Amino acid sequence: MTPDRAVGLAESVRALADGEVTSRALVVQALARIEATQGSVNAFRVVRAEAALAEAEAADEELAAGARRPLLGVPVAVKDDMDVAGEPTAFGCSGEFPPVTEDGEAVRRLRAAGAVIVGKTNTCELGQWPFTEGPAFGATRNPWHPDHTPGGSSGGSAAAVAAGLVPAALGSDGAGSVRIPASWTHLIGIKPQRGRISTWPRGESFQGITVNGTLARTVADAALLLDAAAGNHDLDPHRPPAINASEAVGRDPGRLRIALSLKPPFTAVPARLQPEVRARVVQLAKKLGGLGHLVEEADPPYGQIGLTFVPRATVGIAEWVSATPFPALLDPRTRDAARLGRLLGGVPLRAARRAEALLHRRIGAFYESYDVILAPTTAAPPPRIGAMLELGGFATDRAMIAACPYAWPWNVLGWPGINVPAGFVDGLPVGAQLLGPANSEPLLISLAAQLEAELRWHELWPPQQGEEETVAVV
Repeated sequence: MTPDRAVGLAESVRALADGEVTSRALVVQALARIEATQGSVNAFRVVRAEAALAEAEAADEELAAGARRPLLGVPVAVKDDMDVAGEPTAFGCSGEFPPVTEDGEAVRRLRAAGAVIVGKTNTCELGQWPFTEGPAFGATRNPWHPDHTPGGSSGGSAAAVAAGLVPAALGSDGAGSVRIPASWTHLIGIKPQRGRISTWPRGESFQGITVNGTLARTVADAALLLDAAAGNHDLDPHRPPAINASEAVGRDPGRLRIALSLKPPFTAVPARLQPEVRARVVQLAKKLGGLGHLVEEADPPYGQIGLTFVPRATVGIAEWVSATPFPALLDPRTRDAARLGRLLGGVPLRAARRAEALLHRRIGAFYESYDVILAPTTAAPPPRIGAMLELGGFATDRAMIAACPYAWPWNVLGWPGINVPAGFVDGLPVGAQLLGPANSEPLLISLAAQLEAELRWHELWPPQQGEEETVAVV
């Protein structure tokens, strides 16, 4: 097993169980890769070197005794909005944060599955933007091209997986924050059904629009991590019926009716799908047609769904800001969003929450005609580092919506979506979303796996230092 790049999650599990490698060896290699790339990729906010090695040694003792757990001894990473006992949860903010005393539920479940948490990955301040930069930690860079962002807000998790530092990682998705960086780093990114992976100790993160999800190079690995992290705290308000994501990987999806939706949902500022990105998504639609699916252009009836998003998002920011020990160090855009959230926290928030049931009925009716929606994940390839960092609030919103107008409606709905790689534009990755109704992860996973078997996107890696920066066009 090469130490240069992490092998896949499932392959690591197999090799550990067969005695081909030790957990300590895998963790030592992961820590070495992280250290070697912190000055370039800068994927991690917290590295748990000493703790991870101790956990790896304990895992090796279990393995030697014949114990088997789904991820026993495998190194993984989590985003720095998730609580890991003994570590701070700074969520992209500046200042010294106190260590938390307990694991969040998703991390607890990963540990119960045997995973070794090697560190916490960088995210932009309170997860607000599709880039991963800030004064607290610098810039996290895209392994495919270091002058460009890996996206956000789960950009550190995406960069860590794309660069081969770890086989898979957890992120969170409140407006596309798993799917966007997956798109821009050539990964699978699963945004599951609300409540599938607990966000506890926050029963509803960002008023229910944010969920935890998985990032990996293959559908099977993303599904395996989903199965390991899935489940609920006793006090979770959303408890969807259990699924077996890994089982769905090998399942024939059947002949599906797929709506190719290229029109952005309503936004208050202009958003235009770049022709090169459109061409890659249309190419993917043609591949689906060649696999026997019925594909036709159709757009779901989004209506004024954006009006329900803003109160929930800004109230969520206000809630996080109120718990931040150093609010004076926050980005002015963050403080402005929190002020707006405090204004919208009464009647507008209640109206936005009530509207969700109507949206479920209206957009759910679209699934009487179609099984899956195929849409762009973003309207553009990843921007350059710094392109949005110094903008004012309104200019940031304009730039963000122009680049990423497609992902956020599924956060309002709480339904599943998966980013799959769609190819490259000028050497930069772009992706497409497979979007389904409530609890449709198995269907989306089986369809994504069918595409992966044809396109084999996981065989492409970013260039390592000294390699030519060329990639195939998929």
